[in-house]
Formats: sequence, C-alpha cells, structure tokens
Amino acid sequence: MRIAMAGLATSHPYADARTLARHGELAVWEPDAQRLATFTEEHPSAAVAAGLEELLARDLDGIVLTVPTPLVPAALGPVLDAGVPVFINKPAAATRDQLTAIDKLIRPCAERVLSSSVLRFAPAFRDRSVDPADVLAVRATVRHDVGIWATGYNPWQDTPGEGGGTLVTMGVHGVELLVALLGPEVSLVGAAGAIRHYDTLRSEDTGVIAMQWWGSGIPGTVEVLGVSEEESYTVTVHTRNGAEEIVIAGDLGYEGTIDAFLSMVGGAPSPVPWEQTRAILDVLVSAREA
Repeated sequence: MRIAMAGLATSHPYADARTLARHGELAVWEPDAQRLATFTEEHPSAAVAAGLEELLARDLDGIVLTVPTPLVPAALGPVLDAGVPVFINKPAAATRDQLTAIDKLIRPCAERVLSSSVLRFAPAFRDRSVDPADVLAVRATVRHDVGIWATGYNPWQDTPGEGGGTLVTMGVHGVELLVALLGPEVSLVGAAGAIRHYDTLRSEDTGVIAMQWWGSGIPGTVEVLGVSEEESYTVTVHTRNGAEEIVIAGDLGYEGTIDAFLSMVGGAPSPVPWEQTRAILDVLVSAREA
C-alpha cells in the first residue's frame, strides 16, 4: 500500500505519517524545504516528489492532503482525479469562496473524501450518542493555545480571509463534536471574537459561536479558548436531569482518524458524510463572516 502525503502545511500530517508508516509505503511532496527535511529525517524511505503532479502520477492507494487552506481548491481537483480515497486535514475551507469551490468538486465523489477534526474519532467521544428529545442545550469548550501564531508562525492560519483565524481553525473542533452528536441541520445564530492576551495576532485568541438545530430547536455554543496552558476539549450536554460532560484529553483521535481513512483505502465509504462536513464548514465560514 502506498499513501501520498500531499503537503505538510501543518503539524497534522507528521502525526498522520507516523501511523500510516506502520501500514505501508509513504510518498511525499512539500514545497517548503525545511518542512520536507523534517519529514524525510523521520521517514527516510519515503519517496519524494518534486511537485504535486509528479506525486499524483505514482501508483497510489490513498492521499492525505494538507496544503494551506487557501490552496485547497486548486490542489483538490487533481487530487480527486487520482481516483483514490482522500483525507483533507482540517479545516478544508475557511471562506465562502473556498467552501463553494470545494463543494462543487467533492459532491460527485463524496464517498471517497474524508475531512474531519480528529476529535470525532477520540476514544472518549467516538461511541457517544444522545437522544435529541432529551437535550435542552449543548456546549463545546475548546482549549488550545494559539500563542505560536503570535510569533508569526504559519501566518495564513491566523489570517481571517485565508485560513480563518482562531475562530475557524480551533472552532472546527467544537462545531465538529456538536454536529457529530446532533446532526447537520444546524445554522449559525451569532459569533464573537476578541484578543485577550496575544496582542500580535491577526485574528483572535478567544471566541464564541452560537448555533441552533432546525428541527429540534436545540441551541448550542462553542467556546474557543486560545490562551491555555493545557490542551483539552469538553462537550457538555444539558438535560432535565442535569449535565453530562464528555472530556477529551490525552488520546485526541489521531490514530482513530487514520484507521477510519485506512478503512476507506480498503473500500469503505467515508465514515463522515459530506453533508455533515459541509454543515460544519458553513457554520464556521458564517461565524467568520459575522
């Protein structure tokens, strides 16, 4: 089995490759020489391609796409043309134009495209379910420090009109978890962001996203806390009988996500319907616009 790592724009594909290397051969393309050198030092047997076209010309069984979010629409067309399962590291889109472009590309082949927060596949969450009839409200709290962006690292991630900023790039984790529980029939109610600590950010370090599910009327909120000493994620489900908390820490679901992708390489459809992923991205894009 050969899996192509198409881009190394964030930390995620490095984690993905450690799991994938246990299952097959790796091929990689990344235009940034330093990122590529870091990768090949850890995976010296990986086949290195000089460009995306050369990478996709190889005999592949699956592709992990991780380019800067503004470049996803341009890269996605050729990647999908390869005809193999594709995992797009989050978020697949951060603006309305980006979302419109990838939606047109993905819809005809949605069963072989996966894009998700890894948290959906975390052991503490993946088997959880709720009965919407019992739910009064839901809340997701995302604690993930964004101080590295304040140093100028990966500026496109922190730029609202490019990678979406903190509200999108970290907010995706919370929106993903709530949509996984309650479904994709959801829309944005409102959003706000502020810089509370990291003054050199282009976006925000603290934010909130308010949502509501159409059929049930259940309200939900996502708290994005980008100033935090520890990384953790909590979902609170409020019912008449009290509140149940689902805490995700430690195993965040990286390996579970790759296991799901490998099932697709083996012939299974994407475990996350595009309808859900598109709803998540629409909420995030709408929050950014708001």
